[in-house]
Amino acid sequence: MKTLFLHSFLLLCISTSFAQGLTGKDLKNYEGYFNFFYEEAQDKIYLEVTQLDEEFLYVNSLATGVGSNDIGLDRGQLGDNRIVKFVKAGNKLLLVQPNQNYRAITDNELEKKSIEQAFAKSVLFGFKIEEESNGKYIIDITSFLMQDAHGVADRLQSQNEGRYSLDMSKSALSLERTKAFPKNVEFEALLTFSGDSKGRNIRSVTPTASLVSVIQHHSFVELPDDNYKKREFDVRSGAISISYMDYATPVQEQIKKHYIIRHRLEKKNPNDSISEAVEPIIYYLDSGTPEPIRSALLDGARWWNEAYEAIGFKNAFQVEVLPEDADPMDCRYNVIQWVHRSTRGWSYGGSVIDPRTGEIIKGHVSLGSLRIRQDFMIAQALLNKPFANRDDNYQPMLQMALARIRQLSAHEVGHTIGFAHNFAASTNNRASVMDYPHPKVKLTNGEVDLSDAYDVGIGDWDKVTVAYSYSQFKDTENETEALNNILKEATNSGLRFITDSDARAQNGAHAYAHLWDNGKSASEELENVLKVRAKAISNFSKDNIKTGEPYSVLEDVFVPLYFFHRYQTEAATKLVGGLDYNYAVKGDGQMITKAIDAKTQKEALQAILKTLSAETLAIPQDKLGLFPPRAFQYWRTRESFRGNTGVAFDPFAPVETSSDMTLGLLLNPERMNRVYQQKVLDKSQLGLKEFLEILIDATIKKKTENSYQGEVQQVINLSVLNNIMALSASEKLMPQAQALVNFEVMKLKVKLQERRVDPMAMFMVKEIDKFLGNPKGFKAQSSPKIPDGSPIGSDTCFYHSN
Repeated sequence: MKTLFLHSFLLLCISTSFAQGLTGKDLKNYEGYFNFFYEEAQDKIYLEVTQLDEEFLYVNSLATGVGSNDIGLDRGQLGDNRIVKFVKAGNKLLLVQPNQNYRAITDNELEKKSIEQAFAKSVLFGFKIEEESNGKYIIDITSFLMQDAHGVADRLQSQNEGRYSLDMSKSALSLERTKAFPKNVEFEALLTFSGDSKGRNIRSVTPTASLVSVIQHHSFVELPDDNYKKREFDVRSGAISISYMDYATPVQEQIKKHYIIRHRLEKKNPNDSISEAVEPIIYYLDSGTPEPIRSALLDGARWWNEAYEAIGFKNAFQVEVLPEDADPMDCRYNVIQWVHRSTRGWSYGGSVIDPRTGEIIKGHVSLGSLRIRQDFMIAQALLNKPFANRDDNYQPMLQMALARIRQLSAHEVGHTIGFAHNFAASTNNRASVMDYPHPKVKLTNGEVDLSDAYDVGIGDWDKVTVAYSYSQFKDTENETEALNNILKEATNSGLRFITDSDARAQNGAHAYAHLWDNGKSASEELENVLKVRAKAISNFSKDNIKTGEPYSVLEDVFVPLYFFHRYQTEAATKLVGGLDYNYAVKGDGQMITKAIDAKTQKEALQAILKTLSAETLAIPQDKLGLFPPRAFQYWRTRESFRGNTGVAFDPFAPVETSSDMTLGLLLNPERMNRVYQQKVLDKSQLGLKEFLEILIDATIKKKTENSYQGEVQQVINLSVLNNIMALSASEKLMPQAQALVNFEVMKLKVKLQERRVDPMAMFMVKEIDKFLGNPKGFKAQSSPKIPDGSPIGSDTCFYHSN
């Protein structure tokens, strides 16, 4: 009763003192990290500032989304987080963002001051002081909260959806989740943007496309105390890092500092080998997630606790369902949100961090809800007549889809606890959930087997990176030495870490780090994938859809099956002109870099050439009757086959699309430059001349019959010629390589002229003549665009740490 009386007395004091400054106003009071007051009559919020020049964290985010993957404005999307402070300037309080990128970590105050003066700061907003009393300042922050902090209008314009501007007459403060807590205060505003809608995407997701209304969220958060200990970043660790320039660094040391990002995790009993945490890391799953997806996401996220147990923490990583009255944007909660969009797309994990230290304050995962349906459809296409006898036989497909969702949950949570992608894991016994996993499918007794499509649990690499980032060492231990030993032991056990840009197909060269691949050997697994694909296509029938579904749905199911080889092909192409290398540091004993040997490159090329053969790419004639013109209301989408025959299904267009996909990867000019240079440096290597001869012999010079498969091969051959000539025209191709390519094209012309009765050969001769007349001006004929791969594709997951 005494406590209740005191609390009521304090609220009365706050109300009374404030009312003196805003006489006659009807105010709703909020008491917390900042006290603030809401005036309904004017729809205004007044903030009480008691501490000037005291830094805190300001985070803006998007509480409600637009619902389009292409536009990229999702429910629960984090924006920027910045350290700010209120500074008095005349009759104003300025919200100032100090420059955290340039610092002087020193006790010399004048040296610190010199850095502050050398680099710009940012004043985010200016507030007129409404009232000042006893060191308390009252400011109206309504205009600050009602601005487009998340950049919605800019985003819509950049995506060519139209020019929009904030319509204040249709905007208002939103009080449902405007709250105050002891260490944070949360504000929301409903903002309406009006404009002339230009894009199809915005029209597809808004009831009135000229008016787009979303809720933006603002958080003022108390910064953590100074007891957090920064941990130095190591390029071999797999950790995400922050960086800044420290001008107080001695000249003989690196001025740019790198520290990993991580949650604060400490043992209750530091000297015990196993101890509970002072404060466990708790993630909360969106309570709106339906079953059985909810259980799958909980299971997958909880996998990480195994890694924390391995370094001596008991029950330190927990996952629960978010209480229904909790706000997922509240910085006190690490959350996993189930996000809905009109089309499927990426999932991602972001973090709110303390920019001073790298301490993670909030982890926030966004998982696209349509993603699971794509895995279900892939399984539906792969299985032999799943709906032959009954339409409720969905469990085999659902189980594969749920297995993928478990892995996805673990993957995105991994980003928010501080870890980067490790795309070398799939070639090393699935060593990490931080890889992109393609379903691992095999043939068992001649039939497609999905039993091992996705792995269960975190991998050996995940335990390493958790150990590096979160191990707590005793005072008697040398932390630097202990951390180095963790990474050295990982290397000695055969584990490795290679991340994003080194694994991408277009500009990557690493032979053992790929997206959406399987197997230690990319070429061997491509051979396996092609066998699985061939078997599944052979089995494919009307019984791959349910009774009563249009045959247009069957065509949609066939799309991911036809292109089932696309990502393993990407992996195999990276062996050609490929490299093997590590993020080595002096003294660690790792291999630094070497070219892939000629035998491995040639084996990869032979596997890739199978994706340029009519035997592989021709859709069996007995399947073509399954794909009639599209049914009413089941129109083609960007996930459908494209074609050149109007409403009729075009059996040649997918061939052109697939062959162009392979050739676009294989004949990447930077890859071809490497092939040329490797031969110069090592005569035993596969050279560009030999490479082109092998490619042309296997395709254009291949004898074709006057048949359906023969016509399919002609489509492939023309694609080969177009891509070779486009390679020569590339500004990225070095002159020596260009000269060699042109010479091989001239040789090919001579051979084609010998086939004077072959119309396609004569057509190619004319194309070559046009090319040789102006090689740099050549533009290859575009092929039908490949259907979207996401979420089984590249760039389907990204992480950001604000």
